[in-house]
Parts: sequence; structure tokens; C-alpha cells
Amino acid sequence: MRMIGLIGGMSWESSAEYYRLLNQGVRDRLGPTASARCLLWSFDFSEIEALQHRGDWAGLSVRMIDAARRLEAAGADVLLICTNTMHRMADEVQAAVGVPLLHIADPTAERIKAAGYRTIGLLGTAFTMEQDFYKGRLAERHGLNVIVPGDADRATVHRIIYDELVAGQVTADSRDAYRGVIARLVAAGAEAVILGCTEIMLLVRPEDSAVPLFDTTALHAEAAVGAALAG
Repeated sequence: MRMIGLIGGMSWESSAEYYRLLNQGVRDRLGPTASARCLLWSFDFSEIEALQHRGDWAGLSVRMIDAARRLEAAGADVLLICTNTMHRMADEVQAAVGVPLLHIADPTAERIKAAGYRTIGLLGTAFTMEQDFYKGRLAERHGLNVIVPGDADRATVHRIIYDELVAGQVTADSRDAYRGVIARLVAAGAEAVILGCTEIMLLVRPEDSAVPLFDTTALHAEAAVGAALAG
């Protein structure tokens, strides 16, 4: 079994889900006593969040590359960035290490295409919804047509992530707000919706949407299990 290196703590709420899903996936594949071989580098998310909202992506890249190199030096055979937003510097991280980085958008897009969908709604942080590093990969590498919420809905989605979900707070009012955002994406033509922030799965459930939801956390972890057990 290959060693999985996790760049996490962004937030630890979703990193805990990654750990659970990886171990559950290995156990399902190999038997009841099996568990994942993994290493976790966990950031203090308050430092990361401050740099994100200052727009210091260069400083964030330095931190992400350092974490990736430390995990590689400790024996990681494959790397995961356990957050969608920080895939903004995925190319720089991959260029800095000699082991593969599994990009979170790729297994998500492959599953979407396999299900026959081409027009997809995207929920995530404002950075993920508004910048091109994520939408562009879905469009250019996978041929998907990506729809994002309008200005007010993007602000609502982003606020709930940073004010509530990263702190483990899940409320009925916020679930209702996300239901409304999803309904408007569907009205705009979305055939399915990507939960493109690793905390959103804490809040939104399949019954909250009229179209299928694709949970990037679960799909990323599933791909990592496959990579760890391949060959």
C-alpha cells in the first residue's frame, strides 16, 4: 500500500472527514482490520484564512510547497491538498515535488462525465467560484460547462463557509439558504451541482437538491484510496 500524504487543516473539520473516508475506503477494499497508510500535515487555518483574504497567494504557495516537500521527505508516495480553494497553487506544488499530486477537480469531473452530465453548477468559496483555476480546469481539461451563482448568492455561500462551516457550525437557516442557491443554479440550467468546498458536505445533503450533488471530499478520498492500492 502506498503512503498518502495529506495537506490538511484547511479546515480540520474536512480533514477529519478525509481521514475517516480514507480509512473506511481501505477497510472496505482490504478487510475489517485494514486501514490507510497516511501522513497528515495540518495547518493552523487562521493563518491560511488571513492570507487568503489578503490575497497573498504567493505566500500561500510557499507554505503549500513546504508542506508538500515535508510530506514527500517523510515518505509520502502520493499527495492530496485537502481543500478545493488551495488548488489555486496545485501546479506549483506539483512542480516542486517528485510524487504525484491528485487534483481534486479531476475525479469529480470524471464522475460527472460518466454520469452523462455536461452543464454543472459550482458551489465553493468566492475564490473557487470566481477565479479561473478551478472552473478553467473543469472546462478546458474535461469539457464541462460551469455555472456559478450570482453575486448575492456567491457572497452567501462564501460567508457560511468561513463564518460557520469551518467552525463546525451547521444550522437549518444556512441549509435553507444553500437550498435556495442550488435551486437557482438548477433554474439556470445546471444538470448537477459540485460541492466544491470540502466543508459543504457537512451542511448539504442529497435531499436538499433537485439534481445530483457531487461531493468533492468523498470523490477525492476515493481516488486517493485507488491510487494507494493500485499496482
